[in-house]
Amino acid sequence: MADPIPGKLHVANDVLADMVGHAAMECYGVVGMVAPNAADGISKILPTSKLRRGITLETADDGVRVDLFIVVEYGTNMNAVSQNLVDAVSFVLKEQARVPVASIDVHIMDVKVRK
Repeated sequence: MADPIPGKLHVANDVLADMVGHAAMECYGVVGMVAPNAADGISKILPTSKLRRGITLETADDGVRVDLFIVVEYGTNMNAVSQNLVDAVSFVLKEQARVPVASIDVHIMDVKVRK
């Protein structure tokens, strides 16, 4: 096994947001991400290239705080979708990015029929 390289690794929040967004879109029941400031209850699903707009990341002393703003598929169990999403995002951040997680909050902004 190779010797560890001294130093520190810093991962930009935009990179973490991209990783979180792609993990979220692979979860069953998630139709898409929406911007957190959807005015008047109108939520427009973001294209894959702009997933990070549906995610807010804050760095704190105890780890990263993540807020996800999602649209779920009609007929799915919202609690199950949310828990799967938290598990997937937690795995990506802890195992792939090696970033401690303080909290992950899921905000269901809309329910839509998948096309």
